Amino acid sequence: MSEPVSKGPKSAFVAIVGRPSAGKSTLLNAMCGHKVAIISRVPQTTRNRIRGIVNRDAGQLIFIDTPGFHESTRAFNQHMRGLIKESIRDSELLLYVVDASRAPGDEELALIDTVSRHDTLPRIVALNKVDVAKPKILDQARILLGQRLPDVPIVEISALKERGIDDLLEALFALAPEGEAVYPEDFYTDQPPEFRVSEIIREKAMEGLREELPHSIYVEVADMEVREREEGGEQLWIRAFIFVERSSQQGMIVGVGGAGIKRIRQSAQKEIASLFPHRIHLDIRVKVDPKWRRNEHLLAKLVQ
Repeated sequence: MSEPVSKGPKSAFVAIVGRPSAGKSTLLNAMCGHKVAIISRVPQTTRNRIRGIVNRDAGQLIFIDTPGFHESTRAFNQHMRGLIKESIRDSELLLYVVDASRAPGDEELALIDTVSRHDTLPRIVALNKVDVAKPKILDQARILLGQRLPDVPIVEISALKERGIDDLLEALFALAPEGEAVYPEDFYTDQPPEFRVSEIIREKAMEGLREELPHSIYVEVADMEVREREEGGEQLWIRAFIFVERSSQQGMIVGVGGAGIKRIRQSAQKEIASLFPHRIHLDIRVKVDPKWRRNEHLLAKLVQ
């Protein structure tokens, strides 16, 4: 009697798509076990393709968290829609995150159509926020997904409460092709340090701001340098700029007597310190650039 053929490790890139505030970034962080993507109450916080890496005995999954799917003709939103398409094209699996606490609208229907068209990719639906969804809205989502995506598995989860995460990962690994790991086992992201620092600063700057202002913020890390301290040891010096579109927004960030920028610096510095084995010295300045969202060179950098 012949021995059964052993299955090798799995490896796949997984594109995460969903409407703004569906909980994609929260889910990514829960799956990776680390904070990979920043989280905010403001829709469309994610602007880049954020890669998070999950290593299990079954293999390795590399997740690409995309900006929220948003119907708009504005150049900035069109750029983010382009990121979604590129991420799907570059992936072997598609993870569609649905907010079960919100009634499906036109954007959800458009996104379902997008997911249905990619029927050559293995797909899974993560029905998120089931712990807070009203039964009627939850049933509507189940029925709609069953009708429009009848062959796509649905896993009900709560990313915030980290419920159903293991079931979701198990389902994804089951669909992933065999292959060798792309990254070492101790990696949970491949984001460069400058990007991670800039995202932490952006997250702290968004806290407490009016809903429309966070979309007007861009953070650039100008310098990161390890220096010797006079009293001994090393210190990581970071100089960063928060760009806004109008002078009035600059005042909102800086705050009365500099209180706003001080809060941002202290909060960001504390979190950045958890990433590096050095003491952190963080210098943040606020600048005005009314055209940054129309800067093609800058938008191209967001893709990386």
